[in-house]
Amino acid sequence: MDSLFKVGKLMSLFNNLRLNTSPNIFKYSQFNRQFSVTTANNDLMEFFDVKKNWGVEEIRSGRSWRKDDLRLKSNTDLHKLWYVLLKERNMLLTMEQECKDQARLFPSPERLDKVEDSMENLECVVRERNVAYHKLETGETGERPGKMETSAFGLKYYYKMCEYPIPKFMNKKWTEKYKFFKYDKDVEAFLLKYREKIYIERRRKRARDFNHVIGLMNRFPNMDMDALQQQYPDVDIKKAKNSRKYGGHFAPK
Repeated sequence: MDSLFKVGKLMSLFNNLRLNTSPNIFKYSQFNRQFSVTTANNDLMEFFDVKKNWGVEEIRSGRSWRKDDLRLKSNTDLHKLWYVLLKERNMLLTMEQECKDQARLFPSPERLDKVEDSMENLECVVRERNVAYHKLETGETGERPGKMETSAFGLKYYYKMCEYPIPKFMNKKWTEKYKFFKYDKDVEAFLLKYREKIYIERRRKRARDFNHVIGLMNRFPNMDMDALQQQYPDVDIKKAKNSRKYGGHFAPK
């Protein structure tokens, strides 16, 4: 009797585990499990551009993604777009390196700038949403706190604070990496020379722009002065017109 009972129990178990012969999905009456497959894996050629663009001198591309465009997207779309841009950037960097190795001209290098600009704008939009969410929930931005610090050379920089499991005076790695300003005569002498260098560079730049603007006005006397002032806001147009270099013997062709 026990053997017949066991056989009957096994038969009922096998009857309950009948398979449903669907093309890609196998269903059990009790467990309802599914088998799914991913898309076909492509080879390393995805790191390269399509073959029709090989050897082309110019490749037409659209503009980069602006912040106003990205603000209209959902978080899921932004997540997908990030990986699309990341894949495109990897492909462009691979093609750029390949062109350098082959001593060829990389077509339309501005595509890489557009992709990087789009990724920066996407990060800004995601950060805006994170800040808005944290302010709504906790009243804080949620960003890592930081403050302006002075380096060992006396230069200002923004220091982002971090949490460490041990105090500062016991953390040897932190003290070796971050060395803040302490009064030193050598540092004061360095800052004096550094500020002098920056002043000389700015003065030379103003002189170059001033002479360049005078040259443009001599060569193109009918040019728009407002547009010239917008392009060179640091140059005094009236002072340039009163200069002895303006209105010389140059005769435009």
